[in-house]
Amino acid sequence: MQIKENDIKKMVEQVLQQLGGNVKAAVVSEEDVQLGNGVFTTVDEAAEAARVAWEKLRETSLETRKKMIDKMREASRSHAEELAKLAVEETGLGRVADKIAKNLLAANKTPGVEDIVSTTYSGDGGLTLVEYAPIGVFGAITPSTNPGATIINNSISLVAAGNTVLFNPHPSAKKVSIRTMQLLNRAIVEAGGPENTLTSVASPNIETSNEVMVHPKVNALVVTGGGIVVQAAMKAGKKVIAAGPGNPPVVVDETAIISKAAKDIVTGASFDNNVLCTAEKEVFVVDKVATELKNEMTKNGAIELKGFQLDKLLAKIMVKKNEKSYPNRDFIGKDARVLLEAAGIKADANVKLIIAETAADHPLVHTEMLMPILPIVRVPNVDKAIELAVKAEKGNRHTAMMHSQNITNLTKMAKEIQATIFVKNGPSVSGLGYQSEGFTTLTIAGPTGEGLTSAKTFTRQRRCVLVDGFRII
Repeated sequence: MQIKENDIKKMVEQVLQQLGGNVKAAVVSEEDVQLGNGVFTTVDEAAEAARVAWEKLRETSLETRKKMIDKMREASRSHAEELAKLAVEETGLGRVADKIAKNLLAANKTPGVEDIVSTTYSGDGGLTLVEYAPIGVFGAITPSTNPGATIINNSISLVAAGNTVLFNPHPSAKKVSIRTMQLLNRAIVEAGGPENTLTSVASPNIETSNEVMVHPKVNALVVTGGGIVVQAAMKAGKKVIAAGPGNPPVVVDETAIISKAAKDIVTGASFDNNVLCTAEKEVFVVDKVATELKNEMTKNGAIELKGFQLDKLLAKIMVKKNEKSYPNRDFIGKDARVLLEAAGIKADANVKLIIAETAADHPLVHTEMLMPILPIVRVPNVDKAIELAVKAEKGNRHTAMMHSQNITNLTKMAKEIQATIFVKNGPSVSGLGYQSEGFTTLTIAGPTGEGLTSAKTFTRQRRCVLVDGFRII
């Protein structure tokens, strides 16, 4: 497919604007990023180095690859706090404590080589072996919202699968992303792996993102970002594994344990100031328990705004363009206290989340704000709650939550919402394996259908057939 690079450039510029960070500052000097150890001046240089590294990685034993992953985990754990602080300092998004938790989660619970398990078929006709082989050089576009954790998660998954990576980090998260990548590269070399297994340009920007997507030495793409950058990647004519936007709803019915539901919703919606695409973005609660839910939420660090206070806040945190509402980028990922003070509302330092009762068609309900503010919609019954939740989720099939003790209601919600992640009676972060069971991923590929990604996602199946042989039974 012939690609118009200007189209991709426009799309990527739009997504950079949506995800935060100054697009005009995207083209920056290299003085604050040290060249070497995977960092190059141009995309061509980075792609060539990644290709050379892949040829070497192909000859590297599986045992060495396991050691590489172990060392990558160790490096990520030992630098988790440093990378969290750097991320907040550079991007202005989120909270240090929560970013530490995300970095450790990615380091500890991203599947490694153990995810690549061969399959055999044995019968009268012989023996067939199916193995999961690497694809080659992946181009990886990473966001500003979860920079360190996404680099850790993607790197472990891609390298465990036997690939090398050319990263194009979000420009406003350049320092932390490249620092993370270089720490992981050093760990790979210490374990006996090839240099430049992970690469990046020193000054990632709109143009370099475009170059990565169409570069002839890049075999496939993994994109973690908004819908626009996913569309741009799809036009590149390569295999694409893409994590798109989400607007996760929460449904609370009259059977829920309200005290626990309230605590869980506040925990999930306030985690890292709601920049996770899996976080609770709107609540639909049965009228019978709505007031109790709000009261319990305020006991767990939420503050409710009404009337003119809410209007003042919305005037600050939302902007209108062409009759549509968008989040004000200046407030994405900021603490609840910062949002409140911008609206002239004195805030307690312990406030983690802003809640507000709204109508079902309110812009807050249908806009992915990426801020610690949560609209709450009263509904007459659970059927209406599920109906409105499906509408608010917009068919992203990303993430949803429900608090209920009724199996029938939970089952209906699961069937109707069709989410990749469906969390029942817990905070949204449980869906990522945080303080729960299951592996972790920061790239949830809804648009391209892979769902929760792991090492196996970044491979291709190869079948080896021995006819009429090696059947010993």
